[in-house]
Amino acid sequence: MLTTLIDRYCRVLSVAMVACLAVMVVLVFGNVVLRYAFNTGIAISDELSRWLFVWMTFMGAIVALRDRGHLGTDFLVGRLPAAGKKLCLGIGHIAMLFVCWLLFSGALAQTRINLETTSAAMEVSMAWFYASGVVFAVSAALLLVLDFLRLVTGRIGDDELIAVQESEEVGLEGADAAHVKGAAR
Repeated sequence: MLTTLIDRYCRVLSVAMVACLAVMVVLVFGNVVLRYAFNTGIAISDELSRWLFVWMTFMGAIVALRDRGHLGTDFLVGRLPAAGKKLCLGIGHIAMLFVCWLLFSGALAQTRINLETTSAAMEVSMAWFYASGVVFAVSAALLLVLDFLRLVTGRIGDDELIAVQESEEVGLEGADAAHVKGAAR
């Protein structure tokens, strides 16, 4: 039930990211055409595109956290036994929860400070800009707490003990090495 709710939330975020990107492309391309062809432009284009980019980045970070899509290295952790991997994953989750708290408290403070401040071009409360950090921090913290609870209750698989992905180049090199080993047998 909870997993389904989180999956739906991430799908909604993915659709919102696509919408943000589409609006950004239209605004920026339209503004370029208007500037060069008609010597005019859309006043809010640059500012709105910047805001959409920030929101899109934070939403993408939430989805990547859910999918374990953030890049990292498992050079040390990958060589540990299962108990060591679990300990490192737990410590990592506690550290990330602390970072979420720092981000939440800072973004919330900025949101409150900027409630009455309006942006230059759109004349919208700047609190909406800083609220992206609050949304990310709360969403990421919930995902991390759920994963941490799965870890301490033993409901996490051995394949999930490393919380990062290697880059695609390293993954392809590993696949080529495995193919060569398989062919040599």
